[in-house]
Amino acid sequence: MTAARALGGKDEFQVRLTGIEREYWIGTEIGRLGGYGFRGTVTAGDGSNQKGGKMGAGYVNLRKQMKRQQRKVGHEEEGSISNRPELAAFVLALRGTPVTKPMLYLCYNHALLKAVKKMGR
Repeated sequence: MTAARALGGKDEFQVRLTGIEREYWIGTEIGRLGGYGFRGTVTAGDGSNQKGGKMGAGYVNLRKQMKRQQRKVGHEEEGSISNRPELAAFVLALRGTPVTKPMLYLCYNHALLKAVKKMGR
């Protein structure tokens, strides 16, 4: 009940890979993909498409949670499509990661996955 009455912004989680918490985190999707043991940059991105044509994109780095960016995407008069903010989040993450560093990018957007696969050919 105390948490429901808490004031302030979003709840920030802490990933602790020790003790029983390790078992929990290793069992999550990122854990099963090997993300917690990945030696490079682990980044998750997402886009949003709200009513009225407002779109936004952002990403966060798993290990350096202060390393994050958010941006407004497009103009309302252009109309909105859900793929644009997802692609924009990916571009922001790429721009924020050194080219020399391997990156694991976490997303769930089919259009983005298809676009990346097409670029790899």
